[in-house]
Amino acid sequence: MRIWPHSMTNSGQRYTRLTFGLVALAILCLPLADLEIFAVEPWIELKRMALGFVHPDMQAFRYLLPALGQTVAFAFLAVAGAALIGLLASIFFHWRIIRLLCAATRAVHELFWGLLFMQVFGLSATTGLLAILVPFAGTFGKMFAEIFEQQSTASHRSTSVRTDRISLAAYTWVPQSWPALVSYTRYRFECALRSSTILGFIGLPTLGFYLETAFSQGNYGESALLLIVFYLLIASIRWWMQQRLLLVYLVAAILLMPDSPSTHASLWTFLSQDIWPQALRAGEWSAAASWYQQQLFSVALPATVNTLVLSQIALVGSGALALLMYGFASPKLFSATGYRLGHLVLLILRSTPEMVLAFVLLLLLGPSMLPAITALSLHNGGLIGYLLAKQSETLKLRPDAPKGLNLFGYELTPRLYSHFLSLLLYRWEVIMRESAILGILGVTSLGFYIDSAFEDIRYDRAAFLIAIAALLNIGVDALSRRLRSLGHLSS
Repeated sequence: MRIWPHSMTNSGQRYTRLTFGLVALAILCLPLADLEIFAVEPWIELKRMALGFVHPDMQAFRYLLPALGQTVAFAFLAVAGAALIGLLASIFFHWRIIRLLCAATRAVHELFWGLLFMQVFGLSATTGLLAILVPFAGTFGKMFAEIFEQQSTASHRSTSVRTDRISLAAYTWVPQSWPALVSYTRYRFECALRSSTILGFIGLPTLGFYLETAFSQGNYGESALLLIVFYLLIASIRWWMQQRLLLVYLVAAILLMPDSPSTHASLWTFLSQDIWPQALRAGEWSAAASWYQQQLFSVALPATVNTLVLSQIALVGSGALALLMYGFASPKLFSATGYRLGHLVLLILRSTPEMVLAFVLLLLLGPSMLPAITALSLHNGGLIGYLLAKQSETLKLRPDAPKGLNLFGYELTPRLYSHFLSLLLYRWEVIMRESAILGILGVTSLGFYIDSAFEDIRYDRAAFLIAIAALLNIGVDALSRRLRSLGHLSS
C-alpha cells in the first residue's frame, strides 16, 4: 500500500474543496441561466460555414490587407505605449494610488473604453489606440511589478541606499527581468491583436468589422478567409515579431493608421458633465441619490446577476474543456502528428476572439446565454489547455510510468492540477470582463445595458454601469487572489 506524504494529502484536499466549490456554484447558477435554443435548423448554417472554409472567397483580398494592416498597427502602437507606461507604473507600484489606477484601468474591458472614447474622438485612430492602451497599461504595471518581485535581491543590496527607484530599475530590475519582460510583452501583443480585431464590432476598420459584416450577410467564404489569415497571423508571431525589426514595424504602424475624422466633442465636457446625471450637476443631492438608487435596482443588479451567472458557468466550462483537451496536444500522450494536430485545434480556439465565437454561435443558436457560455468556454478552455500542454512537456516521467489513459488520469493530470487551478483562477477575472462585453451582442449582461445607454445617448447611465462592471471585476480579481493564496497555488 502506498502512503502519500502528509503535505501532498493536504494539497489534494485543498484542491478538491476548491474544485467542488467552483462546480457547486456553477450548478446553482444553472437555473438562473437562459439556455434556450431558438434556431430551428442550425445544421444548415453550420454546413454553409464549413463550405466557406473549404472554398474561401479569395476576392476578399481586395480589402483584407488594409484591414489586416490596421489591426496589427492598432495592436503594435497600443502595446508599445502601454508597455512603456506600465514599466514606469511598475517602478512605483508600491504607491497605493498607482496600484488603484492600474486596477481601475484594467478592470474595464477594451470595448467599453472604446465606447467611451468614441463619444469624444469619434471613429478615429485615437479611439482605437486608447481603447487598448489604457487597460493594457494597467495590466503591464501590475505584471511587470510582479516580475520584478520574483527576481533575486542580491544586486539590489550592492547599490547605495540613496539610489532612487528609477536608477534601481534601470541597472538591476530591468536587466535581471529582461527575458521575462520580453516574453510577457510578446504575449500581450497576441492579446492586443484579438482586442484590435473585436474593436471592429463597434465600427473601427479592423478585421472584426469585416468579420461581423460577412457573417451577418451570410458570406461565409469571406469570413472564412479573414479567420484563416488571422490564425496564420497569430501562429507566426514568433517568426515575424523580431526585436531587430521593431523600429521598422513602428514606422509602418504609424503609416497604416486610418485617417481620423474631425470631431468637436470636448473631453472636459464629457468628463465633467455628460457622464453625471442632471440632478447631480444641479446640486440636487436627494434627486441624484434617487436616480442612482433607481439605476442600481432596476438595471445594474439584474444585469450584474446575469453577468455573474454567465461567468461562473463559463469558468467551470473552461476548466472542464481545458482538462479534456490538453492531453491531445501533449507529446507525452500522442505521436508528433497527433499532438501537433491537437496544438492546431487549441491554437484556433485560443486565437479566435470570444466575441467572434459568440457572434457565430448566436447566429446558430439564437439570443440566449448558451452561445455566450459556449464561446467563453471554448476560447478560455483552449488557452488554458494550450498552457497545460506546454507545461506537460517539461514533466519527467518515471521509467515505470503508465501509458495512455492511465498516464493521463493518474500521472499527468494530478501533477498539473495545481497549475491548472492557478490558471483557471487567473482567468476568472478575464472571463468576468468578457461576460460583460458579450452583452453588446444581445446577451443581457452588463454590456447589453451599457451599449443601449450609449445608443440612447444616456452617458450618465453608461458611465454608472461601467463603474459597476469595473467594481465587479476588481472584486472577482481580489477573490481569485484570495483563493489562490488559501489553496497555496503557484502564481
